[in-house]
Amino acid sequence: MADVKLENLTKKFGEVIAAKNINIEISDGVFQVLLGPSGCGKTTILRLIAGLEDPTEGRVYIDGKDVTNLSPKDRDIAMVFQTYSLYPHMTVYDNIAFPLRIRRIKKKELDKRVAKVATLLGLENMLHKKPRVLSGGQRQRVAMGRAIIREPKVFLFDEPLSNLDAKLRVQMRAELAALHKKLGVTSVYVTHDQVEAMTLGDRIAVINNGEIQDVGKPMEIYKKPKNLFVAGFIGSPPMNLIEGEIKEGVFISEDISFPIKNTSISGRITIGIRPEKIKIVENNGLVGKVEVVETIGSESILYVRTGKKRVIIRTFDSRHYSLGDKVMYSFNPDELHFFNTENGLRI
Repeated sequence: MADVKLENLTKKFGEVIAAKNINIEISDGVFQVLLGPSGCGKTTILRLIAGLEDPTEGRVYIDGKDVTNLSPKDRDIAMVFQTYSLYPHMTVYDNIAFPLRIRRIKKKELDKRVAKVATLLGLENMLHKKPRVLSGGQRQRVAMGRAIIREPKVFLFDEPLSNLDAKLRVQMRAELAALHKKLGVTSVYVTHDQVEAMTLGDRIAVINNGEIQDVGKPMEIYKKPKNLFVAGFIGSPPMNLIEGEIKEGVFISEDISFPIKNTSISGRITIGIRPEKIKIVENNGLVGKVEVVETIGSESILYVRTGKKRVIIRTFDSRHYSLGDKVMYSFNPDELHFFNTENGLRI
């Protein structure tokens, strides 16, 4: 196992900056998630760690060693890709064994290590099969087995679950979490799926436009997002963000206004409130009309229009809501987040 350190890492493709001044330290044994929208630079960062791309500037360290100029095969890493990249003419056994075969590991040791990995991944009864007869989840397990058998210092995952259907993704998330707990190997995992990030990651780095926006434990980022991008990206449904101003202890934004207690903040501001922190009330609240209702089991997601503003409310009450219903809602002042509207930073 090993720690990973990225120091002032920058990658340019012509005039495009794919990764900009990336500084992050990943401790030994940590499952680090790189989370962000498509095209934000997270896969580029992963490829820089792997040695599949050369940095324009900066250094990569693995286990305290500068590996910036080393080839991928000399970095002691194993990578699992979005596509399974299995050899179709080989059996599961041969696919898993392949990295050791090219190292000329003896047959007895090879059998022993393949059996160990197959047991770990529940593939014992599939070793004789070809990839074409396996399900997507089984193929991904074989791909992971091929990485695990190398016993690398660091695992790199590039959106490995994105080709699976929703139900299988949930199952494989649980299996990945259990696998990391058993192996304890430092892992860097790229995804655009925040549910994956929140459930798998020991720590999350939120990436946008090639830059790290926030780094921390999942609930730290959820509860105290560093800026407006992170606030709007983390959470499903997303945080409500409302621009306005605080004047004499009252927040005012076109058709929405309410008192803000115990704050010295004034002037132009953006407030944030999570949908689950907005309460449906009988009186002394803001009035809105339900435009969209999403009923998901015991909860309902309401998209409520108040004047020109749309507010998302997540409620667990048993009432049935319909389009056009008028509802009254209120904010708990203690649950509000405050952001500088100009630079987007948390206040």
